[in-house]
Amino acid sequence: MRRAKINVKLEKYDIYPAEFPDVAQLLVSGGDARIALDPETGLNKYGCRPYPDSELLAFGSSTASTISQDGFIAASRVRDELLAARINGGFDACCLSQMQRIRQALLAELQLTNLNVLLQFAASGTDAHCVAADYARGAQPLRVVMVEEEETGSGVKAALLAVGCAIDLVALRESGGVPRAVEEINSEVSARVDASIGRGERVLLVMVDQSKTGLVAPGVACLMRLVQQYADRFWVMVDACQFRLSPYTLRAYLQQGFMVAITGSKFFTGPSFSAALLLPAGLQKKEVSDSAFLGVGLLLRWEAALVELRRFHAVPQVVIVEFLTAFNEAVGARLAQDDRFEPLAVTLQDRSGLQHVPSWDHLPTIFPFLLKGREGWLDREQTRQVYRQLQVPDLHAPRCQFGQPVVCGMRDGVPVSALRLCISARQISDAAAQHSISALIADALSALDGAAALI
Repeated sequence: MRRAKINVKLEKYDIYPAEFPDVAQLLVSGGDARIALDPETGLNKYGCRPYPDSELLAFGSSTASTISQDGFIAASRVRDELLAARINGGFDACCLSQMQRIRQALLAELQLTNLNVLLQFAASGTDAHCVAADYARGAQPLRVVMVEEEETGSGVKAALLAVGCAIDLVALRESGGVPRAVEEINSEVSARVDASIGRGERVLLVMVDQSKTGLVAPGVACLMRLVQQYADRFWVMVDACQFRLSPYTLRAYLQQGFMVAITGSKFFTGPSFSAALLLPAGLQKKEVSDSAFLGVGLLLRWEAALVELRRFHAVPQVVIVEFLTAFNEAVGARLAQDDRFEPLAVTLQDRSGLQHVPSWDHLPTIFPFLLKGREGWLDREQTRQVYRQLQVPDLHAPRCQFGQPVVCGMRDGVPVSALRLCISARQISDAAAQHSISALIADALSALDGAAALI
């Protein structure tokens, strides 16, 4: 049967063809080449599909995740509402209404409705950094002091340079991959800020909580001292794009006057390219206007992430801590007992100086490790080959996904990278629904077995 032809009145946000795209097409719209689908594999550059993939052992939430079934259903529901509004000539109004609904839902779910916090959506974590720089910018030149590129978004430095910022990079690990002492990092950061202010520059310092390999730096107390010392010439943004934070910790950062960048696509496993910048009351010099609507793709991706955010926050904290502790013990033991793996050290999350309620987020959820064969360390290209091969269908092993390899210096003259096994909010919620973490632990150990078999 032929479909009836629908006459659509084009509106400001209606950039789509006459036949409105399906939900899978919309989920990969409004990003860049990283979420474009390969026509042969149907996967994006992260190895993810735009629809659920229940057969994948997904332990790559530090990089990207495939959308959940519940998230896909929720995104489809919003897409249908937009289609109905499009037919009736109310597409723009529906877009703005849906985005405002998600904004308010996120603030409520994060327990921020009484803090006068502004949530400004961004296409990606990189874009959120640029928005923060715009808020910190003044008449004087702006310098951004941030962690090295290996431990944060790969495009952040280039994007900030493109909008006229000067950049200082601070290493979080030694050349061999060992974490630097936080006191050493604090000292370097303080010296760089002192020098920049002395040159008449304004400074945006980007604290990371957490980095690609699970580190938190610089120390909160160091940043608070700098804020007090330099007042209106110094700003802090917390790069929490991994979003491995409890609402209590998030709230505490905002109460210190820090901006916080988050995404829905890492710990909360929404589709890639969904970010936001949270601004405390004192930094709100702009209102969110119609121009803040960044497309239907972003809208649907945040809707999918919101589903997982709600599910996770419904799990009692005591259960989350119990599950994470068991998972940490099992995965840590497996990595330590196999000569083909070397766990990369991750320091305990130290947020000293932050007045917050202790929560589950002091426990690690990212487990980085190096690979070692009979002839020595696997180099960066060999590690990337293992990462890719794990995602290829195999009759004898399940498909597995880890976090993309992260450059971690040199070992015995070999440039090495670390794979990352990660636990996500969705996996914890699923385990809570089953009243057991044992199946998830078994899957994680199976994924590590698959990696070991390829070395």
